[in-house]
Amino acid sequence: MLDQNDFSKEFEAFRPQLKSFILRMTASQEDTEDLVQDTYIKATEKLSTFKGDSSLKTWVFTVSSNLTRDFLRSKKLWPENVTDICRGKALSNPDFLKQMMQVRMTSPQGNFEIREHITFCFTCIGKSLPIEQQLALLLKEVYSFKVKEIATILELTEGVVKHLLHDSRQKMIDIFDKRCALINKEGMCHQCSELNGIFNPKHELQKELMKIEMAREAENKNKEELFDLRMKIVQAIDPYNSDASELQLLHLKHNKKAMDEYLGE
Repeated sequence: MLDQNDFSKEFEAFRPQLKSFILRMTASQEDTEDLVQDTYIKATEKLSTFKGDSSLKTWVFTVSSNLTRDFLRSKKLWPENVTDICRGKALSNPDFLKQMMQVRMTSPQGNFEIREHITFCFTCIGKSLPIEQQLALLLKEVYSFKVKEIATILELTEGVVKHLLHDSRQKMIDIFDKRCALINKEGMCHQCSELNGIFNPKHELQKELMKIEMAREAENKNKEELFDLRMKIVQAIDPYNSDASELQLLHLKHNKKAMDEYLGE
């Protein structure tokens, strides 16, 4: 049986992934901190039940997914047009805009890159998915768990997991195809380019877009391939440890507050 010291060492090794996973589920830094701590406590209490049938990481993600799922059951799904709603709230809140600019000018983690905002956008749009779909999509596409491992984590059959993954991918692909101006000239959302203009006024937008494979290949790739390119960007950026993490966490805090007000929570 794994002893407490070995468990704690292994837990700390994958804590950053666990933390970013929960943040992408809850969109709340405060709730994430609580759920990471609850996961550690719950896993410690149940450590004697860990038989090694899966990796410790898979087992801990099972504990965490159950806690997060229970926490989110009473919450309403965010609408697909979450970025429009939150953009309107931001523009009507000069204090928030001042905070954002202050972080941008003074923080070593206050840089803005379109890649960073793509990952942020994925988190917000992802919250329009039913909880099980959101969990399955994150576990597979962002954290690289295998279908068999996801079935263990979610306590479902592999067939059900494959169905969840198909439906969640399809919904996200459809949303981005309709909304994202980076991958569709008719997309409604220009927030990435708008924010780049605010925070990086000296940037030439087209040059910035050409640094992003997804934007470069928008006319050459099909929708599935574009989604995979988007996932590569999300995988590469840790929302807690990137050049723009402080800026993005502040932005996420604003969006969470805006959506709680919008949904009456």
